[in-house]
Amino acid sequence: MSELRLQGRSASPGLAAGPVVVLAAQTAVRQATGDPVHEAEALRTALKAAAIDIATLAEHAGGEAADMLGFQLALIEDDALAEGAFDAIGAGIPADHAWRAALNAEIAGYEAAEDEYFRARAADLADVRDRVLAELSGEAARAPTSGIVAAHDLPPSRFLGMDWSKGGAILLAGGSPTSHVAMLARSRGIPMIVGLGGDPARLAGDVLVDGTAGAVVIDPSPETRRAFESRRSEDEARAAAAATGLKEKAVTADGTPIAVLINVADPDELSGLDPAICDGIGLVRTEFLFHAADALPDEERQYDVYRRLVEWAASDGVPRTVTIRTLDAGGDKPIPGLTEDGESNPFLGVRGIRLSLKREGVFRVQLRALLRAAVLGPLKVMLPMVTVPDEIEATRRLMGEELAALDAAGVPARQPALGIMVEVPAAAIAIDDFDADFFSIGSNDLTQYITAAARDIGNVAYLADPLNPAVLRMVARVAARGAALGRDVSLCGDAGGEPAIIPHLVAAGLRTLSMAPVQLAAAKAAIRAIDLGRGVGEGADSACGAGK
Repeated sequence: MSELRLQGRSASPGLAAGPVVVLAAQTAVRQATGDPVHEAEALRTALKAAAIDIATLAEHAGGEAADMLGFQLALIEDDALAEGAFDAIGAGIPADHAWRAALNAEIAGYEAAEDEYFRARAADLADVRDRVLAELSGEAARAPTSGIVAAHDLPPSRFLGMDWSKGGAILLAGGSPTSHVAMLARSRGIPMIVGLGGDPARLAGDVLVDGTAGAVVIDPSPETRRAFESRRSEDEARAAAAATGLKEKAVTADGTPIAVLINVADPDELSGLDPAICDGIGLVRTEFLFHAADALPDEERQYDVYRRLVEWAASDGVPRTVTIRTLDAGGDKPIPGLTEDGESNPFLGVRGIRLSLKREGVFRVQLRALLRAAVLGPLKVMLPMVTVPDEIEATRRLMGEELAALDAAGVPARQPALGIMVEVPAAAIAIDDFDADFFSIGSNDLTQYITAAARDIGNVAYLADPLNPAVLRMVARVAARGAALGRDVSLCGDAGGEPAIIPHLVAAGLRTLSMAPVQLAAAKAAIRAIDLGRGVGEGADSACGAGK
């Protein structure tokens, strides 16, 4: 059989080769009891088991992954979701049929919604549907331990339930390069291609995957395989060479130093990492603290986590700054009992600093823990989703009150630097009006707000491009104004770790980038190849001009 070449879209770069495992839809058959009481109890048990599975995955995932799973957990714990299924069971319908029908109707409603946010959440509902069906049938969702996985789409919880320690790749007939699972794949270095179309079963066989080019070769010829293996060897050699410079400072070819920081979602992620590989921690996502337990985290629990982060950053005797973002809940990161329910557009609703100031009691607990941890080393506090200057001033007032209370109680505490995430266009455009100690550009949200394209919606994913001239000009403007004001400016979104994007960010005036630890070696290599005297292309040149 001659080789077959298919072209999709790159969602995560890298090369992989091997046999394909096709993930089929759940088809297990369940034997109904015929008793509505027993059927209702079976559904309750399945819902509870599925919730436990999702909560367990979230607890061990951390960061963005935990946030994604948190949304699913909020769905499954909402009694209204299963109300229609229980009504149908009462009318004599078996539990699995009732649940499938109820969820399919709910999914159809999400897919037909005018709001893009709700359309994007249909995949989460489908994941919840299938997980509960698997529990009802007595067959937990089985996932391959490694290899190249093909499917129509892959929900985050399915991805997180797989063991990627031996490598592999993801091939999707549908999907989006800006989806949650694509973000997870990039953070773990798993090649991923989306938009291949057709039936995933056609991908079965021995394949070569070029995640960078978005290409798949099925049943490759010996010549094609040899060329592929030669390229993979070259890539591995480049990666090994980049890794040798992991502990060296990142300096461009023309001598411009670039500070390279890491993004962290959980102290456990730092296990085995040498702090010498980075210049500090540029973003600590604290959302994981609010998903890991049945109750909201108290002051001591938070203080212990912040302490561990500061201690790790200086564990080799070199003090490094740790920037901790206050709770960024809301949007696609709901927290049951804390975030707002029923918002028509959660991405533009009560999220980030808006939620913290509304839930002042919860916010004060976090601020006290941060004030105490600031005594231990160079700690910064960063506020998400800031839109107006009053939000900074309101936070400063609360911090001042809590600092005074800690001082009065004889508890060591210190006022840390207070900065903001620049991810709302209103803040980026009027950055001069924000009296923050530092600025950190959140490229994920800033890009989707500027381009009006949600990163989870495949049909508009091509628009959510951080290299869009408008995005680069906004980045350049913030970098230039920050320098003029004497304020540090960094970038901590996904774009900060992408080798193809980094030259444009540096050309736009950024001198500090924060990224996932797995991206450090390639990012430093990309920085060392930059020569600002020669430029990096029209987009970056335009961005630099916009910032002048």
